[in-house]
Amino acid sequence: MSIKTLRNRIAQLEREKASLEKSLGRERENARKKQAEIAQISRSINKNTSLSILSSKQRQIEPKQKQLSGYEKKAADLQSKVAAKSSEILKKLSEVDRAESQVQRRKDQDEKRRQDQQLRHSKQVTRELERQSQIHNQLSSTPIIVKFADLPKKITVLFIASNPEDQTQLKLDEEIRAITKKIRESEFRDAVELKAIWATRPDDLLQALNEHKPTIVHFSGHGSDQGELVLQDDSGGTKLISLEAIVQLFKVMASGIELVVFNACYSHAQAEEVTNHVKAAIGMNDSVGDDAARVFAAQLYSAIGFGRNVREAFDQAKVALQLEGIPEEDIPELYVADGVENESLVLVQPQT
Repeated sequence: MSIKTLRNRIAQLEREKASLEKSLGRERENARKKQAEIAQISRSINKNTSLSILSSKQRQIEPKQKQLSGYEKKAADLQSKVAAKSSEILKKLSEVDRAESQVQRRKDQDEKRRQDQQLRHSKQVTRELERQSQIHNQLSSTPIIVKFADLPKKITVLFIASNPEDQTQLKLDEEIRAITKKIRESEFRDAVELKAIWATRPDDLLQALNEHKPTIVHFSGHGSDQGELVLQDDSGGTKLISLEAIVQLFKVMASGIELVVFNACYSHAQAEEVTNHVKAAIGMNDSVGDDAARVFAAQLYSAIGFGRNVREAFDQAKVALQLEGIPEEDIPELYVADGVENESLVLVQPQT
């Protein structure tokens, strides 16, 4: 229930309470007057009053006592209703306090996210300035040459999927289907091998990385706004993996990995941190929809399969979102390790 709705309800309850209190005052006044009438009759009785007059006085008092009893009963009932309204008003006021606290927390989180984004942007600007300076220095001595002979003949993309039963169900099968289709339609499709693991649990990660020795690691699933990845436990429910654990994973398993893609909500922090150990990473700075995740990933691997470098592939994937009319092109972010140049991040060697 919205804060506005709660406040409207409180105002209505206040009006109802005021009406009840007015009725309660009226019944109490009636009771007071009736008590006064009974008292007046009672005062007129003394020890000299004859039996006949006494009997008459008693007959006058009896109906008034019944009326008094009725007024008192109505007053007691109205008092209970007033108390109930007061209790309900206090309950609604507590709900307003909780709702306002939640709104403030969300505002604080949004502000922190905005400040973090500004800080990341500043870091990117600094990196780009340093990169331009390095390029300038290199151009004055030796040209930049992309050595295709040093690239692997074949690369492996490891698709790691997790869709816990207690989370909103994602269309991960549609995502990998779109990626597979785009790779098959790319120029150098034979150079890209796609492997997938499903319902991923934490202990699957080291096994899969050791087994498949991927060039690209692609996480697909949920992420939390605390920088955690959402994997599965043994019962199929949510298992959160901390940012620190993710970074340590790529610290010890970085060999051979050129690119990590976190196709999950709020994964920009993971992407930025893992570039301390791998050459490049992609993450999302906000929540991302199923369609956006599918279209972005499919075009990313299509461009890689055509021999484009990672920066070009990333830019093409963002354009694909715009062409599809999906207004989420500002959510993906590419991070590149210090000292690594975009031109050198070509993952697929053209076949000769």
